[in-house]
Amino acid sequence: MRVLSEWLSGWAAAVKRDKYLYAMAAPGLLFFIIFKYVPLWGLLLAFQNYSPYLGFWNSEWVGLKYFNEFFANPEFLLLFRNTMAISLLNIAFFFPIPIVVALLLNEVRKLAFKKLVQTVIYLPHFLSWVIIVGICFLIFGQGTGIVNQLIRSNGGHSIEFLTNPDLFWGMLTAQSIWKEAGWGTIIFLAALAGINSELYEAAQIDGANRWQQMLNVTIPGIRSTIIVLLILRLGQVMEVGFEQIYLMMSGPVAHVADVFDTYVYRVGIQQGRFSYATVAGLFKSVVGLILVISANSLAKKFGEEGLY
Repeated sequence: MRVLSEWLSGWAAAVKRDKYLYAMAAPGLLFFIIFKYVPLWGLLLAFQNYSPYLGFWNSEWVGLKYFNEFFANPEFLLLFRNTMAISLLNIAFFFPIPIVVALLLNEVRKLAFKKLVQTVIYLPHFLSWVIIVGICFLIFGQGTGIVNQLIRSNGGHSIEFLTNPDLFWGMLTAQSIWKEAGWGTIIFLAALAGINSELYEAAQIDGANRWQQMLNVTIPGIRSTIIVLLILRLGQVMEVGFEQIYLMMSGPVAHVADVFDTYVYRVGIQQGRFSYATVAGLFKSVVGLILVISANSLAKKFGEEGLY
């Protein structure tokens, strides 16, 4: 009790001393408490035969029943394959694009042109996925799509861009790049702005050209930022975007489009199997946590700061 009393008195003194800082942090803390920590109670559903009429405490406890059912479901491997494939494509192709764009913009010396390019590539971020998918249908639709109209007008045959399972994952990746790559450059441009200009001057004195300066000064200067963002991205490897995939999904591509997010919606919301859907959501979170911890440990072994 004495230790607790001393801790509370010390904490109260710290709050009184830095009351304005705590006041500014309060909205963010409340957000995480209300929307991140309080909902953790919902994980209890995974171990219950939950009924909205009985509530958390009166629903029947069933232990690992729904875990066994979920992992034994033949659809599990299909969902896991689709989710991992889409996520790995995003990491392989989407994640590096903002880095490349930031490096290219950093080399532009005409400020007006640089701001114009930044504005143009940022704009898609502010469009909803409904608009993005609608534009995609207008461009690549089989019947009235602009691309297929051009192909037919030149004597070719229509290409099933949106209903071909072999093209579906590529279309999703291309959409993500177009919508979010420009916005992702903001962080890397901020990291580039923090590189000491004296390093470039020293490299010039040593005779380094622009390409050599990029390889030996610019990229090492943002390496820690790249690693931290990659670790965070690995933590979201099971989050591939419900809205985008749900809007793009159709019968011919359902077997390559169905992921954990759409499965949770279909089973949990449409079928009312709340406990079973909670197991799928919990599985996603556990996989993300394991990947973050593993990637952070690996980064530290290679001498990087890591996430924590």
